Amino acid sequence: MSGLLALLDDVAAIAKVASASIDDIIGQAAKAGTKAAGAVIDDAAVTPKYVHGFAAARELPIVWKIARASAFNKLVILLPAALILSVFAPWLIPWFLILGGLYLCYEGAEKVWHWLVPHDTLAKIKDPEHTPLDAAHLEEQRVKGAIKTDFILSAEIMTIALASTDPTAGLWTKAAVLGVIAVVITVAVYGAVALIVKADDVGLHLAEEGRTSFGRRLGVAIVKGMPGFMTGLTVVGTAAMLWVGGNIVVHALHEIGWHLPYDTVKSLAAAVSDGGFLNWLATAVLDGIIGVVLGLLLMPVVGAVLGMLGKKDDAAAH
Repeated sequence: MSGLLALLDDVAAIAKVASASIDDIIGQAAKAGTKAAGAVIDDAAVTPKYVHGFAAARELPIVWKIARASAFNKLVILLPAALILSVFAPWLIPWFLILGGLYLCYEGAEKVWHWLVPHDTLAKIKDPEHTPLDAAHLEEQRVKGAIKTDFILSAEIMTIALASTDPTAGLWTKAAVLGVIAVVITVAVYGAVALIVKADDVGLHLAEEGRTSFGRRLGVAIVKGMPGFMTGLTVVGTAAMLWVGGNIVVHALHEIGWHLPYDTVKSLAAAVSDGGFLNWLATAVLDGIIGVVLGLLLMPVVGAVLGMLGKKDDAAAH
């Protein structure tokens, strides 16, 4: 009997340790996920554009293709790469953060530039209604483009999550934290994307077949409101790109020893408010301004590089 009681005590102790470990993993995942929130918002805001213009029956299958690839990239490619990086070259993490932050700044600044200087011809080329490709070929191109963009954003999310994880945690704990983040973020992002892309169909169904006048009015409101909502989502996504990109670069530079940008942002934000929402807002605005400046500076550089690569491709083709 005493042996059985001792065994039960051991099982209870193991269960307590396991419960504490799970709580620790969930806590760290929640903290790291919060740090990566800006990139997550950007991911959710960017993806719906890849579904725009296709038949309603193809919207969810396209979202599923992108979500499946996103989960694979996070769990099979990026998670092991992040763990290897944390073990063998943790000093590289801030530099990868800087690269990812600069990418977000560039993407955000490019969107702002296109708003200020519209490129109608380019828009028509990307619009399925003005593209001479067949639907299947166009869908394939769109999915590939979405997966490429998602991979970059996923890499940034996983790097931010790794940098936010307790550095003293064991390798398996880090793997579990990153795994939880990968699954939760993928489900959240693409669940939200699926709801967004099907919202107009739901609204149309309510407007036409709603059983009550309230339901029909709600359907009409959804249909009429979706264009404005999508525009607002694009604005939020762009702002998130610039804010998060600037914030990542500033903090990563601070980690590698260049404290001026970080200290300047902190001191200016403190002049607005000692803490609370106003301090956070001032910090976000300043990080966003830095993001815009960095992105605009990168645009001619990226354009020149892409131009050189284009010339090489043309020469190879001939």
